[in-house]
Amino acid sequence: MDPTDRLREQLVTAAVLTDFDGTLSPIVDDPAEAVPGPGAVQVLGDLAERAAVVGVVSGRPVDVLVRHLPDDRLHLSGLYGLERRVQGAIVDMPESHRWRAPVAAAAEDLRVAVPAGVTVEVKRLSLTVHYRQVPDAAGEVQARATEVARRHGLTVRPARRSVEVHPPETPDKGVVVEELATGCDAACFVGDDVGDIPAFDALDRLADKGLDVVKVGVLDEETAPEVIARADVVVEGTAGAIAWLRSLL
Repeated sequence: MDPTDRLREQLVTAAVLTDFDGTLSPIVDDPAEAVPGPGAVQVLGDLAERAAVVGVVSGRPVDVLVRHLPDDRLHLSGLYGLERRVQGAIVDMPESHRWRAPVAAAAEDLRVAVPAGVTVEVKRLSLTVHYRQVPDAAGEVQARATEVARRHGLTVRPARRSVEVHPPETPDKGVVVEELATGCDAACFVGDDVGDIPAFDALDRLADKGLDVVKVGVLDEETAPEVIARADVVVEGTAGAIAWLRSLL
């Protein structure tokens, strides 16, 4: 049986989980202008009426996700799990507050260090250095972000035309996916970037425990090849991702 069909048949005991940028929301030059694609909010609400768990696991701060996805039935996890929405309130991972000062200091250093056209987006407990508008600066941005992160006891992760700077030993999307899928009979994750690969890894681990899983890769001109290589199902762009989610109903 097709993996999507198996998930659909078990929807009432399934976890339906997805990324935000590049999956529910088209990629834009200015992250502040990103909004969910047509039908995204509606389909998540409809799924929340049927599925056991519906959640968005993103590198965005939770307060940004809440503005676009206010439905309290949705499990929202931001900054790769550093923040969660729990019973309507934003909750930080234990002891994460001690990284606010190092992250803020790293942001100041990077604003001075990066080339013109590169932007530094501060997210309170992490930051993202965007080189989308100057793609030739990728190597320089990676090197400088790595140097600054090391200086402040932080670590880096690659992302879509950007570098993310995080506290060390933080959760990844896979940790969150496993937590949210606990007790379910099936689970899926829809994603497009290298930061979503740990979510696919988590689904593989859940499959070893007997869950029916579906890894959905969202394809566009910037999608990391390794995401598509790992996917069970490939859809075209944000519209394809939203349509696939709608197909579960």
